[in-house]
Amino acid sequence: MKLYYREVGDPSATPLLIVHGIFGSSDNWLTISKTIAEQGYRVILPDQRNHGQSPRSDDFSYAHLADDIHELIQDLKLDKPILVGHSMGGKTMMQYVMQYPGTFQALVVVDIAPKFYPVHHSDILRGLAAIDLATIRTRNDADDILSAYEPSPTVRQFLLKNLYREMVNGTSQFAWRLNLPVISREIHGVGEELTGTHPVTEPTLFIRGERSPYILDSDWPAIQRLFPNARLVSIADAGHWVQAEQPAAFVDALMGFLNE
Repeated sequence: MKLYYREVGDPSATPLLIVHGIFGSSDNWLTISKTIAEQGYRVILPDQRNHGQSPRSDDFSYAHLADDIHELIQDLKLDKPILVGHSMGGKTMMQYVMQYPGTFQALVVVDIAPKFYPVHHSDILRGLAAIDLATIRTRNDADDILSAYEPSPTVRQFLLKNLYREMVNGTSQFAWRLNLPVISREIHGVGEELTGTHPVTEPTLFIRGERSPYILDSDWPAIQRLFPNARLVSIADAGHWVQAEQPAAFVDALMGFLNE
């Protein structure tokens, strides 16, 4: 699948791909990518399938998501890029390096482990489904509906960035940049465990938020079996959205790893 993507930085610089998580898009990483690009990187920000401006598909597994990244790397003729992924995007990148060994320089996984996670987005999906796009007039209307399912204004703001207006028969109306039916149907697969038959030996960094429950100390032995050259950095005063909550500390951790 041909993914929509954005680019920031010098086209001749070292390529660095960043993949967003569930309900996200390349837009979520645009601000911080400019800071990363200033350190001498060509930052490429794809929208994963069924998200943002990339195509929609009934096929939505990590194998398919990894294939999409491989196709993008081939199309852009990238030579062993650095791979960064957050949450679901982190699992996409872990799947990619297991499917396509030897095609990347280093891996950075942000606040996700390869383990199984039970479904924990059910309320969000119900809230998004409750928004009648044909009747709402403003984003505030959508926010009022979603607030019954998601109490955090910050999370609601993030989710509602997926709303946009399109022209239908000469009339402007809201639409989603998410393929909600497929994401809802396949949400169990988003939490599936990733397994590999051969360890990934390239340099790997796991970054977690100190307040996030996604990577526990008890997860580290299993992570190291798959990624024996991995190291772990914890970012203070950060939850799951490490790069948004502590952007300077995130960039410092990333650059410290890449500069070694």
